[in-house]
Amino acid sequence: MERTAEYIRKTKETDIKINLNIDGTGKAEIDTGIGFFDHMLEGFARHGFFDLDVKVEGDLAVDCHHTIEDTGIVLGNAIRKALKNKKGIKRFGSCILPMDETLVLCAVDLSGRPYLVFDGEFTVERVGYMDTEMVKEFFYAVSYAAGMNLHIRVLSGGNNHHMIEAMFKAFARALDEATGYDPRITDVLSTKGSL
Repeated sequence: MERTAEYIRKTKETDIKINLNIDGTGKAEIDTGIGFFDHMLEGFARHGFFDLDVKVEGDLAVDCHHTIEDTGIVLGNAIRKALKNKKGIKRFGSCILPMDETLVLCAVDLSGRPYLVFDGEFTVERVGYMDTEMVKEFFYAVSYAAGMNLHIRVLSGGNNHHMIEAMFKAFARALDEATGYDPRITDVLSTKGSL
């Protein structure tokens, strides 16, 4: 079964189109208008082996908030749509990812119940043209739109670029694991019978 999705969302603040292939090879075509955010989404695609096309037109003359938050909403919806009924997937995934002085933990449960736990403090207001406070907002939007339980914790850090990049890569690895198939799972991995 092909696990792909296209999701489009248009508001007065943003116009976003995302195409996602869960079972891709890591190819990415990203254009959000925010260079550092593009770099993070490219890393997410590459390290999760997701094929990801993202095209965003946002009100960047205001700030980066709507562009980043709304991209998270659309990506989360695309993940949920691509996974369909989640039959046969592992459901849970986790990663502890090092990046130089930084160590980040990420754990995912594709339970259908949205929840974000985010434990990371930044020491600068911006990396490139991306406000660091938007990192949490992005992951919050993804977790709620996708219906996933998402924990992200910086275990050690220093460089803000490294911390953010490690978060995106750890999330990619954890999500890749959670969306993977296990031949022992013949339906959905839940005592309730649905996710």
